[in-house]
This record gives sequence, C-alpha cells and structure tokens, in this order.
Amino acid sequence: MRLKSLPGLRILDRFILSELSGPFLLGVFVFTMILVTGDVLFQAAKLVIERGVRLSVVTRLFAYRLPELVALTLPMSCLLSTLLGMTRLASNNELIALKSLGVSFYRILRPVTLASFIISAGALVFNETVVPFATEAAENLMRYEILRHQTSALQEKVFLRDEDNGELRRVLYLETLDADKGLMSGVMVNDFEKGRLVRASLAQRGIWRNEEWWIEDGQVFEVSDKGDVRLLFRFERQRLALTLTPEQLQRRSKRPANMSAFELWSYMAQARMEGNSLRQVMMFFHLRLAVPWACVILALLGASFGAFQRGRSGSGFAFFISLLVVFAYYVLMSLCRALGEAGNMAPVLAAWAPNALFLTAGIFFSRRVN
Repeated sequence: MRLKSLPGLRILDRFILSELSGPFLLGVFVFTMILVTGDVLFQAAKLVIERGVRLSVVTRLFAYRLPELVALTLPMSCLLSTLLGMTRLASNNELIALKSLGVSFYRILRPVTLASFIISAGALVFNETVVPFATEAAENLMRYEILRHQTSALQEKVFLRDEDNGELRRVLYLETLDADKGLMSGVMVNDFEKGRLVRASLAQRGIWRNEEWWIEDGQVFEVSDKGDVRLLFRFERQRLALTLTPEQLQRRSKRPANMSAFELWSYMAQARMEGNSLRQVMMFFHLRLAVPWACVILALLGASFGAFQRGRSGSGFAFFISLLVVFAYYVLMSLCRALGEAGNMAPVLAAWAPNALFLTAGIFFSRRVN
C-alpha cells in the first residue's frame, strides 16, 4: 500500500514517512547481512567443510536462523532510518522551513512515533510466534540431523504443554530429563479443566519402563475454585498419563530461551509452585516484552540526533552513529541482564532499565531540538 493511500495521513506525515521508509528497508537488509555474514555463513561453511553436511540441510538451518536475526535488526533499522531521514531534512534546510511555518519538532515526531510503534507491535507479535518456532527448529536440526546426538542427552528445566483442540489439558515440568536412560527428576504435572488448574502432582523422579512412564515418591494436590491447595494422597509409584517416548519428549520439550512470553508465564507458575528460582526465567520474560519496544525509543533518539546534524555529516556518519548507539544499547542490556540473573537487580528493572535510560536521552535531545 502506498503512503498517499493510507487514511488519516496528512501531507506532512506522508512526506516524513516517505523519507524514512527507504532507509528503514535498507537498514533491515544491511544489518541482517552483517549478522548473517558474521555468524550464520561462518557456521554454515564450517559444517559443509568439516562435517560434510549437505547443502540442503545447511540451507534449512540458514532459513530457521533468519527470523531471529531479522528481529534483532528492527530496532537498529528504526534508529538508522530516523537518523538518515532527519539528517537529510536538516541538511536540505527543510526542518528550518517547517519551523518557520510554525511546525514544532514534536509535530514532526508524530508520524515517526506512530510508525515505530506499529513496528514495535509487529516485532512483539513476530517474537511471540515465528521466532521461538524457528529457533527451536534450528536447534532440533542441529541436534538430530547434523550433530547426530553428539551433544549431551541430559536436558534441564524441561517444559511441555499438552493441548486438545486448542484447550490446555496438562503442563509437564521436569528439572532434568535424560532421554538416553529414560529418567526424569523433579517432576511436576499440572492438570487443567476448562482452562483452570484442578490438580497438581509432584514426584521426585520418573522412569521409562515397559513402554510406559512411571513416577515415584510423590504427592497429589487438589486445587479448589478459590485457589486453595489440599493434599489428596501420597504415592510410592504411579503411572504417568504420557504417551510420548523419551526421544519424542526430548524433541517436543522447550527451553526457556525458546518460549514465548505466554509460555514463560506458565513456566514461572510451575517453577513458583515447586519453589525453584525464577530469576533467569523472569529475565527471559521481561526481555521478550522490553526489546521490541526499543524500536520506538531508538527511533526517537535517532530523529533527535539527525535533526542536530544540520548538514555537517552524510549517510556514512549516520551509519556509524547508528552502530555506536546500538552497540551501547546492547552492551547495557547485556550488563543489566547479567546483574538481574545474578540477583543484584530485580529482573523487571534489569530488563527495562536500558529502555528507560535511552528513552530519557531521546526525550532530552528532542526537547533541545524543539
């Protein structure tokens, strides 16, 4: 759809968005190519040369890794597009012309904010749907078709949802799973009816025996409509209503890094009931929500920086500034994440602190420009 056909856009909005759309698409392409060249292509060449992996398998791996890389480039591209666009407007004295007509910089930022907000919302949906699926597919491809079980079969913090026609029936949480030996430890099984938790079973261990899963040394709790928990009985050995073999369970299970925000929320509920540490999982959850909104924040910061240039620099300098700001953002995010996982910062504060600091900087520079 062309910009002039979009309803509700004024001439000024269409003009500014047309200046930003080209640099944004360019940024997605360039930054994706940089990430692909620096990581994926090197890994692909190594697999082909050292392991003799077929080119078709490597191509599939490349396709599965691409969504994750594209998601990372969206905040960078928003920064580059606003920085380049505003630099061009400033160098052509168009910002001065608009100001002479009584148009404030805040009014110029209106379409920038709207467009970046839409991109952030799209990035959030993309991260919740496509990226976890593609990342899990890439890991399974590496594990089962390329490495051929050369990695350890022991998995930690296994999470599995069992649904029937879209309705949640059961959630299985395991501290560890050894698929080769058919052993589980730290087993928690939550049974649901009509979306409500009705029963929770805890067991010390589980074992695959005679083509069936058995859990041992456990307890079964009943959960009332009001959320009250009551112990029903204890057991030494009980059959687990799970039809998956250890290999199938290993394939279908997920790590927290590959979960969507909704799955992480359910995962935290399981870990909270079992008394496990939630620090790392909470960091994953809040980062899933915080990182996509960096598109709005970096777009605001890039627009303010670009308006300051006034023709003193070109696109090369704008690209350099984009890399510098993005590098600073991700370094700060990594630092805060490490502090959050170590317990030195609250996870919610650690995840949102980079956004808050860069948003403050963006507001400060936009007020200076205005």
